[in-house]
Amino acid sequence: QVQLVESGGGLVQAGGSLRLSCAASQLTFSTYSMAWFRQAPGKQREFVTFITRGGTTYYTDSVKGRFTISRDNAKKMGYLQMNSLKPEDTALYYCAARSLGATVNRNAYDYWGQGTQVTVSS
Repeated sequence: QVQLVESGGGLVQAGGSLRLSCAASQLTFSTYSMAWFRQAPGKQREFVTFITRGGTTYYTDSVKGRFTISRDNAKKMGYLQMNSLKPEDTALYYCAARSLGATVNRNAYDYWGQGTQVTVSS
């Protein structure tokens, strides 16, 4: 069965960096769009960024210039490089995959990982 497994979360001070990874299995990864979402306690899961099958990227305004999404189709891996982290970035981060075009709509994704916690201290 298809699996997405996130890793790389942790506790970091404000201004620091983390790199999240998403490992896909049982999936023709190159044919899927990939996205990262996040969910803070008491809040809805929100869109962070996506990367299309062709490598086009899109970011929510709050992370532009600080976060970078990338993918390695040969390794079936997705990545989220997060720099200049802020306390408001604290959340459970999920990767998601969609067989059709990329979208910011969380309900449109086919597969989800279990999430990795990112905590940014002030």
